[in-house]
Amino acid sequence: MHNPGQINDMIGQIDTAQSHETPRMAQRAHVIAKEVGLDDLDQKILMALAADSSTSVSRLARRFKVARSTVQARLERMETNGTIAGYTIKLGDVALSRRIKATVLIQVEPRTSAGIVIKLKAIPEVEMVATSTGRIDLIAQIACDSTEDIDATLDQINAITGVQDIESLIHLSTKFDRSI
Repeated sequence: MHNPGQINDMIGQIDTAQSHETPRMAQRAHVIAKEVGLDDLDQKILMALAADSSTSVSRLARRFKVARSTVQARLERMETNGTIAGYTIKLGDVALSRRIKATVLIQVEPRTSAGIVIKLKAIPEVEMVATSTGRIDLIAQIACDSTEDIDATLDQINAITGVQDIESLIHLSTKFDRSI
């Protein structure tokens, strides 16, 4: 059985493969889909919702020429098994252009990561935290309204007990974004 994080990674690979339509990637996408128990209809539903999470069950049913109850049952199954963790919006370029983003590389003292992640989660400007291999222990993505806010957020992160060092990389522009 796969955990929700693994399933999300696999769905991301499916999305990437389908958007690039190379035979090798498409073949890998189908293998991943079968591994997590997704058939073609499940994949179509996920891709439609990834493009527009506000798409109604009725519209999905019409689009894929199946009964509304079929789509509803598929969604409930994928929610229950962790394939779908929730529904959200993706901000457009106008909203995002007003936010300054940065990646923060964080080195921590041994055995302090869990506590630091909890404290990072309490900082509203921290959008995402991932663990890493190598000299960096955690990677955080932050978003702020100004460089002054980024500076204050970096100070807040650096003040967390157990954080040894941070390095920030301010995003200048986004060339593409495949995130779901």
